[in-house]
Amino acid sequence: MSIQEAIRSIHETIDDIVRVSKGLSEDVIRWKPAEDKWSIIEVLCHVEEATPYWLNEIQALVQSPGIEWGRGLQHEGRLAAVAAAPGRSTDEVLQAIESSKAQVQAVLGTLNEENVTAESPSRNPRFGTKSLQFVVDHLLVEHLITHLKQINRNIGQYQEAH
Repeated sequence: MSIQEAIRSIHETIDDIVRVSKGLSEDVIRWKPAEDKWSIIEVLCHVEEATPYWLNEIQALVQSPGIEWGRGLQHEGRLAAVAAAPGRSTDEVLQAIESSKAQVQAVLGTLNEENVTAESPSRNPRFGTKSLQFVVDHLLVEHLITHLKQINRNIGQYQEAH
């Protein structure tokens, strides 16, 4: 996938996340399908935090190719964003997610072939050494699509339960 295609996909997925979530009641937004599953507001707070996190990682890799990148599931910022979800306003979170499209364009729009093919080791041993293109494709494009599917799954499960 080219960088322009990645930007377009990320923007479209963000638009879909916002569109789907805006029409939901607070009951649906805050309902947890299971104790160990995230509510939609928790997913949204994670997306709000994760997108800028990965864009910052990409900027660091462009500035210093070869440095370690990434994080694990227990990363403090990731956990804090989800933990703060019950006290957050849905509109505020959706607005922040929508505004992240400008940062996506600003960061990814400057990448060139040399940037995207440069390889660096991940802090997460599961990934090993990967190209910056992998970070864009897997941790932005695919990651957002996964969370859009998760939101839609929660909606379906809520409807089945009520």
